[in-house]
Amino acid sequence: MKQLSVTILIICCTAFMGRAQTDTSFRLLRSIKGDIVHFTIDNLDNIYVLNSQNQVKKYNANGDSVAIFNDIRKYGRASLIDVSNPLKVLLYYRDFATVVMLDRFLNPVNTVDLRKENIFQAKTIAQSYDNKIWVYDEVENKLKKIGEDGKLIQETPDFRLLLDQSVNPVKISDENQYVYLYDSTKGVYVFDYFGSLKNVIQIRKWKNLKVAGNYIFGSLGNTLYRYEISSFLYDEWTLPAELSSATVFNFSNSRLYALRPEADGKSAVIAIYTLRR
Repeated sequence: MKQLSVTILIICCTAFMGRAQTDTSFRLLRSIKGDIVHFTIDNLDNIYVLNSQNQVKKYNANGDSVAIFNDIRKYGRASLIDVSNPLKVLLYYRDFATVVMLDRFLNPVNTVDLRKENIFQAKTIAQSYDNKIWVYDEVENKLKKIGEDGKLIQETPDFRLLLDQSVNPVKISDENQYVYLYDSTKGVYVFDYFGSLKNVIQIRKWKNLKVAGNYIFGSLGNTLYRYEISSFLYDEWTLPAELSSATVFNFSNSRLYALRPEADGKSAVIAIYTLRR
């Protein structure tokens, strides 16, 4: 196995300069109601919904149902849906360390069993820019890239040697030629594609973290945040009262998606807002 050389360099522990938004308004565009446990969105504003039966449904930007994945018997509940590439959807089943690849119509096209590469504990995975799979091996404390055939392509050294501590990433993102590992207690670790550590961004305790373009989005309490990577500045919005019960947020550059339970306790609503300054 080829082990990547790592430059032990943290450019900076980024200091935030805040730009609080006092004139923000949230304009409701539309809602999707139904049996919804979790959801995510792609860069075309398609919405992917996971329901209580472990089905995955795809809705287009207009809210029309366009596809469904029904093969739900093999691996139990999906723990993650990665739609970085709308043409290739990844479903990750953490209990089985298995990735199921779907096409844009949610038809299964491939399955990768990470256990065949001796990866038995991996909390999160992500699709790479070249349609491979990033995975953080919790046992070896390494970031690894896996091919569609399940074979190891490359890996970093043990993070305990690199950083003098272990890392517990809950989110991996591949964006703009960098890989972002988010440990909610330590920050966002930024790597280049050669495995060199370039930066540690001091974002901690954010929920619903998402790297999109030049921004990192997230939420904490009743506040939404948007951090600009190039300028080290961040914007913040106070959530309106109708979103106080929301359990999951997702973001695009101009939209906010919020999942909130209905009063009947049996259904939920994805509310789609235009996020304006």
